[in-house]
Order: sequence, then C-alpha cells, then structure tokens
Amino acid sequence: QVQLVESGGDSVQTGGSLRLSCAASGATLEYWCLGWFRQKPGKEREGVAIVHSDGRDRAYYSDSVMGRFTISQDNAKNTLFLEMNNLKPEDTAMYYCAFRRGQWCYWPPKDYEYNYWGQGTQVTVSS
Repeated sequence: QVQLVESGGDSVQTGGSLRLSCAASGATLEYWCLGWFRQKPGKEREGVAIVHSDGRDRAYYSDSVMGRFTISQDNAKNTLFLEMNNLKPEDTAMYYCAFRRGQWCYWPPKDYEYNYWGQGTQVTVSS
C-alpha cells in the first residue's frame, strides 16, 4: 500500500519561500504521475503541478503558479518536492501530494484519477 506524507507547510509573509516535501513509501517512483494539488477554504481542490516519475514529459503547472513554483523529485529517496517562491496571499491553502499510475501525465489533472493522497500540509501567506 502506497503511503504519502507531506511536510514543509508553514506561515510566511508575501514574497517568502517554502519547500514542500512528499515522502512516499510502499512503492518506488516508477511509472507514476506525481502531483501537487491545493484546496483553498470554500473552494474545490485544484491541480498545482504535476510531473511524470520517469521524466518522459515536461512538468505542468497551473497558470497561477507558473514561474514561481517548481516540482521535482528525488527517486533515490522516494520523495516529491514543491519549491514555492514569491508566495502570495492567494497561495494560502492546504497542499496535497497525490500519485496515480500511468505512462503519461496530462494537464489539467483530474483529482479523482489519483489513487493515493497524503494528509495535506497547510501553507498560509500573510500580506
């Protein structure tokens, strides 16, 4: 059974940076679509960034984070990262990592297709 555990969420000021981590156990990072999603209060969950574990395609980002966030992975450590720079108050949300099996990833991701989810880590950006 795949288990995902996020960490790295915190409260920061506008313009700050955070690095989220998602540690995976129960599977190696092969043939997976690896994603970060977020859910703002009162809003539906949205895709933030996705990447294929085998690097067979480019990473995809939502327009709202393009150029500020970077998704990456360390396969040796079975860990997915989300580097977040120039944070804005509108980035405030609960952030989740999620995995699904697949040879290809596509954008926008459909959260119901992702089988495994972490518990979430809170990011709060104050102005």
